[in-house]
Amino acid sequence: MTPEQASTLTSLCQKRLDAFIEARGKAIYDHRRASVGYISGTLKYEVLKRAGFRCELCGISADEKALEPDHIIPRNHGGSDDLSNLQALCYSCNAMKRDRDDTDFRSIRESYEHRERDCLFCGINSERILSQNELAYAIPDGYPVSPLHTLIIPKRHVATFFELGQAEVNGCTFLIIITSKRSELKLRTIQ
Repeated sequence: MTPEQASTLTSLCQKRLDAFIEARGKAIYDHRRASVGYISGTLKYEVLKRAGFRCELCGISADEKALEPDHIIPRNHGGSDDLSNLQALCYSCNAMKRDRDDTDFRSIRESYEHRERDCLFCGINSERILSQNELAYAIPDGYPVSPLHTLIIPKRHVATFFELGQAEVNGCTFLIIITSKRSELKLRTIQ
């Protein structure tokens, strides 16, 4: 394309845009104004780190699909840019959620305070904890089947594994990997 052709095409496009805006008014951009804002790289990193660099809805890794901070309560519904109002979603889940849904996964965080009186795992002594993250912890089994037998327990009281959210499953998996590596090192030193 020659420079004159590019200039002509740019001019024609601008005339069409101007005509469109004139016909519909500047209100065509109103839906974007409330949601436009800046989230710093530091805050974005904190959101992704807290999620274990996985989508909090579908669980896909940041290595496989780009993740972005999503407002639980959308900006155009009064949501803030505070870390407590942000969650990590892949671009597909974020696009599907849009601003029509204000699903708040924060209530799950509050449920971590709930303890069952007769539950063996709700009253674990902190001295027994080998390692932990925000969502789970690892303890040595009180009745080990094999050397270094370790239990990975979610911090939220649930009856079954299938009640865990994807982020909790990710937290348990992360501890399984760490615990496995530590066990392998200990076994090598014993042998």
